[in-house]
Amino acid sequence: MFESSRQPRLLVLWCPDWPVHAHGREARLPAEAPAALIEKNVVLACSPAARAEGVRRGMRQREAQARCPALHLLRYDPALDSRAFEPVLSALEGALPGVHPLRPGMLAVRARGPARYYGGETAAALALLGTLAELGVPAARAGIADGLFAAERAARWSAPDAHPVTIVPAGETAEFLAPLPVGLLEDPELVSLLPRLGIRTLGAFAVLDEADVAARFGPLGARLHALAAGRDPRPATPRIPPRDVDATVDFEPPLARVDQIAFGMRTAAERFLDDLLEQRLVCTALRVELFGADGESTDRVWLHPRSFTATEVVDRVRWQLDALSRRDGQGELRSPVARVRLTPETVDPVGAHERGIWGTGPDEGVHSGLSRVQGMLGHDGVGTAVPSGGRMPADRQQRVAWGDRAVLTRDPRRPWPGAVPPPHPATVYEIPRAIAVEDVRGAPVSVTERGVLSASPAVIVSPTGARRDLTAWAGPWPLEERWWDPHGARAAQRFQVVDATGEAWLLVLDARGWWAHGRYD
Repeated sequence: MFESSRQPRLLVLWCPDWPVHAHGREARLPAEAPAALIEKNVVLACSPAARAEGVRRGMRQREAQARCPALHLLRYDPALDSRAFEPVLSALEGALPGVHPLRPGMLAVRARGPARYYGGETAAALALLGTLAELGVPAARAGIADGLFAAERAARWSAPDAHPVTIVPAGETAEFLAPLPVGLLEDPELVSLLPRLGIRTLGAFAVLDEADVAARFGPLGARLHALAAGRDPRPATPRIPPRDVDATVDFEPPLARVDQIAFGMRTAAERFLDDLLEQRLVCTALRVELFGADGESTDRVWLHPRSFTATEVVDRVRWQLDALSRRDGQGELRSPVARVRLTPETVDPVGAHERGIWGTGPDEGVHSGLSRVQGMLGHDGVGTAVPSGGRMPADRQQRVAWGDRAVLTRDPRRPWPGAVPPPHPATVYEIPRAIAVEDVRGAPVSVTERGVLSASPAVIVSPTGARRDLTAWAGPWPLEERWWDPHGARAAQRFQVVDATGEAWLLVLDARGWWAHGRYD
């Protein structure tokens, strides 16, 4: 149990329809124009004018156009949301400290400081809303409550024609949340299950015994149960604004030798890190930009598991130069280097990266070694796998170059109807292995268009003729993707089988035959 006194008093500012506002301003649309953001032919968000014509989120594109023929369709770009919100964050950081961005269009800040400065919580919220209005943010709202979850709900509570500030008195968070629907918990599985159990409000969920919820729904359910009961100890973590501590070294005349350039960067690297340290910051992601004498340029972002030292900064510059030289197939750079610029891509408070009692040598040694190999082989020479989304095991992993942040094209948190049910195979073959599956009479097993098996699988046969008897099997699970695309269409039947040795396999039957896609270790 979290005591109410431990919950931070937070102020949340919310800009309704921010994605539509940002994209509309980029497209130079009038503020009163009906507009909708489209993602995968579905309305992701829409403007008030579009809603007045009957357009709703989740509606198909054609239906939205039928309801509002004058609707402006804009393709959703998440990066545009963040870029457009950055000036708003910078302006608010100039007015008050400790701004915590939650998502583009929403931010939080501790309420105590602004309330004392402006003479009360309501006055503070109205002053910040006035700042947003001066920045061109329309109809922003504010909510103040104990805890981040309740403060966000309060910011979204006001009706369009109501007061833009909603304040939940201290100690009354549970009463405020009680009548709200359980759909606000934003967990699809739990939200779909609770109404079927007769639990439709946060208050009804909160009265359940905490131990019973944890036993039934696990740690995630217990955390959501605490939020429904008004217990949310999460603080507002302030964003560290970008600092102008770039280090630039000009070489006159331009240098072509890697060792000379690295030697010239030593003093600049030390000064670069000292400037950050004076602000109690360390660099965890470093951008190195190289400018050639002929006008060409290249850059690379290097990550670090802890924080960079001056020697490690110089090493990254040297490795980047070495990689460029090897790609040209010569011992020299393609053109002499006239300038090198160091930019802190990501900075953290220095206290968050203090060394442990026994150090962090092994982790840093692995990272340094792999980064050195990457410098010799090129940016894509060393990679790692990150979980991704998809319906086949091979789709559920995405290769990312070592040191890069993963930009997932398929979100693993989204539902993937038709995916292979868990558990997933521990070993996934990069190239599926061709096999044969036979029934007890030795005849090939097939599946009709309606998903009916010709016979129960009894034996799998490898290309070498080795046979394995099957003791159990499950399936088929049909898969049909992109049926409208003649080049990207995929149709298959998936099976899970166990052979006589106890090994389990994931088998796939498609138009070419049977394949082993993975093994359950």
